Amino acid sequence: MKAQSKYLFITMIFLSSCIDPFEATFVDFESAIVVEASITDSMEQQRVFLTRTFEFEEESPAPETNAVVSVEGGGDTYIFQENIPGVYVSNVAFAAQPNTAYQLRIETQNGRTYSSSQMNLPATTQINEVRAERITDDKGVDGIAILVDSFDPTGNSVNYRYEYEESYKIIAPFWSPLDLEKVPADEQTQICDVRRIPDVRSEQTCFATDISNAIIQTSTSDLGEDRVDDFMVRFIPRDNYIISHRYSILIKQFIQSNAAFTFYETLNEFSGNESLFSETQPGFLEGNVFSDLDRNEKVLGYFEVASVTEQRIFFNYEDLYPGEELPPYVDPCTINSPPLVAGSAPPRCVLSTQVELGLVGYVNNNDNPGPSEGPFLVVPNVCGDCSEIGSPEPPEFWIEE
Repeated sequence: MKAQSKYLFITMIFLSSCIDPFEATFVDFESAIVVEASITDSMEQQRVFLTRTFEFEEESPAPETNAVVSVEGGGDTYIFQENIPGVYVSNVAFAAQPNTAYQLRIETQNGRTYSSSQMNLPATTQINEVRAERITDDKGVDGIAILVDSFDPTGNSVNYRYEYEESYKIIAPFWSPLDLEKVPADEQTQICDVRRIPDVRSEQTCFATDISNAIIQTSTSDLGEDRVDDFMVRFIPRDNYIISHRYSILIKQFIQSNAAFTFYETLNEFSGNESLFSETQPGFLEGNVFSDLDRNEKVLGYFEVASVTEQRIFFNYEDLYPGEELPPYVDPCTINSPPLVAGSAPPRCVLSTQVELGLVGYVNNNDNPGPSEGPFLVVPNVCGDCSEIGSPEPPEFWIEE
């Protein structure tokens, strides 16, 4: 998550009928704590994320480390320990309970303390169906829509937020049982020599997982009934390699309070739906976490208590595009034949250097090399070794047809 407070001062100087380039200066930067905390009614170790705002020139937010974090509710206090910098995980698994008020408390390493408003668990509504359909979107792009249906006959849910976790199979298109290695100097028959060996390092089949990083919401407040129909949580263009073989998506549906929904909706408008706390935030958006010592201190973020249900689906590319060509791989996988040596004063090893750096993978012998080619055909390593972009171990939930 990214957060920052910016104040932009732009000066434009007009002299001698010319326009000088404007100078942009960022002034009055104010460091503020950023809180992202959502506990749910799912029995699990809950998480709280703490960072600091960062200036325009910096690349990313700094984690807020060594804080004391707890959640109080129902007469219990749940202590959170820092797992990785800025990520605090509850010591025990717990689930938010109905008719119970919960409050987040934070003490930073500099002694400043923060508390949230007391929040209650909204109603729970099950997901009726998650499905994948081939569609053409409003921009004319062919792809796969992940759609959700949900219905609350009591009419109490109304505010829905979604997250997803997608996993997919990757098959390296140029995997080979053979690999290349640089021949040791004392064994070389020619300078910069390279030879074939059995491949014991690369993987042909891998799996990768990505999580959503956008605010995805819908409301039924203007409808005649509390029903979500054909709500698109995810659109995957047909040319995205992640759907090339087998794909799975886990949809999580959160029921939000009116206050939480409004906060996230406003934040989404501020950030342009790029992240929860975007670089483009034009002003300060007050959440429900406040300083105990100074009510005027700016605190960014929100403590949410939400009910959650989830549903997972799998599909293969063939299910939606039977007999059609696969999407392009993540790399163009251009086959080339680098020379063993280039230059002469002194000569420079080309292929062996690429091999040592793990940049290329073996495809075949080059039986008819041109004047500036080497003895082997190779591709970028990712084309023959999917472990560069995934793990050879399938996720625990993974099932094949």
